[in-house]
Amino acid sequence: MSEPTALDPGTRIAVTGSSGLIGTALIESFAPDGIRAARLVRRPPENQDEIEWDPAAGRIDGAALEGMDAVVHLAGAGIADGRWNESRKRLIRESRVEGTRLLAETLAGLERKPRVLVSASAVGYYGDRGDEPLDERAAPGEGFLAEVCAAWEEAAGPAREAGIRVVHPRIGFVLSGRGGGLPKMLLPFRLGLGGRIGSGRQQVSWISLADLVAILRFVIAREEIAGPVNAVSPLPVANAEMTRALGRALRRPTFFPVPAALIGLLFGEMGRATILTGARALPERLERAGFRFLHPDIDAALRAALEE
Repeated sequence: MSEPTALDPGTRIAVTGSSGLIGTALIESFAPDGIRAARLVRRPPENQDEIEWDPAAGRIDGAALEGMDAVVHLAGAGIADGRWNESRKRLIRESRVEGTRLLAETLAGLERKPRVLVSASAVGYYGDRGDEPLDERAAPGEGFLAEVCAAWEEAAGPAREAGIRVVHPRIGFVLSGRGGGLPKMLLPFRLGLGGRIGSGRQQVSWISLADLVAILRFVIAREEIAGPVNAVSPLPVANAEMTRALGRALRRPTFFPVPAALIGLLFGEMGRATILTGARALPERLERAGFRFLHPDIDAALRAALEE
């Protein structure tokens, strides 16, 4: 079973998106090991552990990043926070691409550069691929999210060109009771009104929050890992199986399917792109590097998430 990968006490790691679900959990994992976390924030810093940046305005306190051992970049506007229109899609793209480019260019210009930039991506890179098994060598897919992910990863180019090791964890659906998509699903399931969505055949590449934190620490520590890494469980499931597993975890029936047409009506393009499509991503590079999952199967992961 995975424990948080050991990093030397006193290691200095800067984190964007530090107030989000993943960033919060990652920073919480640092404290017991004496790792020094610096949060990038979009307001005047309140203490020496905060660094101001404003990616929309192209501003960042580069001097405060001098001498960091690693940077973990998790910031970006929420994908599923509401229906998409052109302005929302522009925000989703620019918050990732422009923010990453600003950070990468700043790190590239430092005298004392970090050893590694862990710059988040997502399994949306692969688009809607049915049951096709997808390791990190798979080509990008089609559609808005695939295009955003490809541009997001490419925006880290200045850091790569400056000799910084860059890792792109392509993150799947994060299972956590503390936030993200799972809590939004719980009410109908607890009322016994849960069920598969659409055909139920769309693949869900998922990861427990504990395993995701361990993966981020693992790729920081392992000098041989660079490029894309599928940050997902080795056992993806179809939506129908995830539905049944959530029912088992809550001890509730799952007899009420949600028609695809209703998802389109309620959520528009966002719902069709994030709920009715899927990709069967596999963590080939992590497994080859010896990473061991704490929650490899969906039942264990859901039980752990509901206890958080």
